[in-house]
Amino acid sequence: MLLTSHGTRTSPVLRGKWILDNLLNSPPAPPPANVPPLEENSKDGKKLTAREQVEKHRANPTCASCHNRIDPLGFSMENYDVIGRWRDKDDGGPINASAKLISGTEFTGPQGLKNMLLARSDEFANATISRLMTYALRRELDARDQPAVRDIMRQTEANEYRFHDVILAVVKSVPFQMRQKQDH
Repeated sequence: MLLTSHGTRTSPVLRGKWILDNLLNSPPAPPPANVPPLEENSKDGKKLTAREQVEKHRANPTCASCHNRIDPLGFSMENYDVIGRWRDKDDGGPINASAKLISGTEFTGPQGLKNMLLARSDEFANATISRLMTYALRRELDARDQPAVRDIMRQTEANEYRFHDVILAVVKSVPFQMRQKQDH
């Protein structure tokens, strides 16, 4: 949770980006230069919740084009503070952990996020396999590795991508078996 927060406040944007990067293997485009900081207070001086700050920012259509994909995932995790403790209120008011993806899929909170990820098990499995292959090969994956990732997906799909089966398939994969020791 600390990794996806700004010091003492949470960041639905960083949390959503982390989920896209690490759990769905679908990183968003980098932000444009000169993105203004979020406004922490409303015009009347009232402290805004993290969600209100982000929603105010993404009211700009240029910003919304990316944030509509990133933010809902992060909003679902807002009940966790910067160190992972459960909370029902943010500095500015009650937590709203509801989310709506561009596809129209709606869910709320961490359990809703979990259910949404389970409904997208192929994407989640692909991301997990890609991360495991990156670790096993000690390098970033490239186009030549994608047939092996797809092969591992096919091999493990019947058993719903059981972790044991995925690990075994990674170890038996051609890229892992044929990797070369790198000089340091």
